[in-house]
Amino acid sequence: MNTTAFSKRSRRIKKATATMMMFGILILTTTGCLYSGDKKTETRVSYRESVKRIQSAVDDFQKDQGILPIVNPEESTPRYEKFRVDLNQLQKKGFIDEIPKTAFEKGGSAYFVIQNEEKDPTIKVMDLVTVQKVNDVQRAVDKYKTSHSGKLPVGDEVYPGLHRIDLKEAGADIDLKSVYSGQNMEFIVDSAGVVYADYAFDIMQLIDKEGDKPSTNEDLREYLVKASDYVPVKSLPYEWVNDAPVAKQP
Repeated sequence: MNTTAFSKRSRRIKKATATMMMFGILILTTTGCLYSGDKKTETRVSYRESVKRIQSAVDDFQKDQGILPIVNPEESTPRYEKFRVDLNQLQKKGFIDEIPKTAFEKGGSAYFVIQNEEKDPTIKVMDLVTVQKVNDVQRAVDKYKTSHSGKLPVGDEVYPGLHRIDLKEAGADIDLKSVYSGQNMEFIVDSAGVVYADYAFDIMQLIDKEGDKPSTNEDLREYLVKASDYVPVKSLPYEWVNDAPVAKQP
């Protein structure tokens, strides 16, 4: 990605962020989207009370049992998806009366996951709408790649080695709204054809709002985790480069 293109993208992110903040519509709240395959049927769901209930139950469980109630993850599971709360175990052992209707286990659109598991286990929400839509785009990209001799349906290079997906070319008519800001997100793809959601806009909004100056060696996704009940699933690490968040290839 050349310097001119990157600078233009950084300016676009900053300009859009400034406009959003001018009108006071930063939405770092506990809401999400239900997805039934039709982008017109998305609705808002609140997770605030569910997070509080599960946090209390997990704290009590750990104090009583000496361990965390998690579904054993595979080693390769991404960090923001790794320690999923075992709600069935919590209910079976009497730490919750019933599983929240917002949970996937009850037909909801979220998994509840534990972050900072070693020092201060904290409950967060994994939005399965985001997961499903990224997976849908992934299938479209895989299909395109197979039928075009390994070529990817890509547009501009937005970060080094990472391109915006040309959804029209891929045959994927899919919109994804951010759980953080409610704004449309872009899908990006690495050189191996793996699809991710792009959280740069949300990260930039939050950094501008808080007036921080990130260090060069921190993963900027943690700003999103600390400021909301959500984890940035299907994401890449972001670093601070030229006063803007930049996604890094794995």
